[in-house]
Amino acid sequence: MDDTAPEITAEQFRTQTSAILTSVGEVIDGKPDAVRSALTCMLAEGHLLIEDVPGVGKTMLARAIAASVDATVRRIQFTPDLLPGDVTGVSVYNPVDREFEFKFGAVFAQIVIADEINRSSPKTQSALLEAMEEGQVTVDGRTHPLPDPFLVVATQNPLEMEGTYALPEAQRDRFMMRISMGYPDAAAEALMLRQRDSVNPLASITPVADARAIRRMIGFARAVHVSPTVEEYAVALSQATRTDPSLHLGASPRATLQLVRAAKVWAALDGREFVIPDDLTALLAPVFAHRLLPARGVHRAGAQPVEAALAQIVDRVRVPLAARF
Repeated sequence: MDDTAPEITAEQFRTQTSAILTSVGEVIDGKPDAVRSALTCMLAEGHLLIEDVPGVGKTMLARAIAASVDATVRRIQFTPDLLPGDVTGVSVYNPVDREFEFKFGAVFAQIVIADEINRSSPKTQSALLEAMEEGQVTVDGRTHPLPDPFLVVATQNPLEMEGTYALPEAQRDRFMMRISMGYPDAAAEALMLRQRDSVNPLASITPVADARAIRRMIGFARAVHVSPTVEEYAVALSQATRTDPSLHLGASPRATLQLVRAAKVWAALDGREFVIPDDLTALLAPVFAHRLLPARGVHRAGAQPVEAALAQIVDRVRVPLAARF
């Protein structure tokens, strides 16, 4: 039997996803949008990049997701001296059998937490490229498949902070979404002080889903309907980024594909079995912004240039009529 087949009902999907959202939300106070985005990324078979200043809960969110799903989990602390082989694995000579045998690296898990990914060198960062795109690792000419499902949740500090290396464009393009946690509001921060003084909130989390359930939810989300008109709207948004004079680098075809995949999950989380244009626009910044580069010399007061350009593109690109869905 194919575990990825959509064999669950819409009600079962809603019940299971609500349980995961509630479980993670008990640890991440006051950040429902970040939690929903993380779940969307996982069920859309993408990878998540969480960027923000230290201490706002980036790693806590990644670990809460892992704790809520009964799956294999590995955490990799990226440092300047981390080697690619530490991530992917290496071939080691066995003197008894007189042959080389492969020692699996930390990437061989269903959920991989890549903590502070931009503190390692670009050479080590590139060790994740094949794994994130193709779900496999090739070492010494031999290909080793990764577990299914496979999710990388990476955290990174802002580039202006000391000891960081910018992720290359090819690496950023492998991440389906980039989100920021932001500082908690006063009430959430005060609640954190009362609840976490002596108790680790992760210790209270018990898994509410397993890998089999995740595969079935992924299968359900794949079956969400996307009309040709909505597909054309997604393509129009992507093409608009490639011709916008304020952007030096536009969205790749991979970005368009991942926008539609994420929109399917977003629609399913809202209880719909079809995608509407609002699903695409809601996810446009998380899916596109980290892949785009502003044109040289472009500055917009009160906003990041890429996010501002995306907002103008949403206003400029014609929304398809409901009658044509």
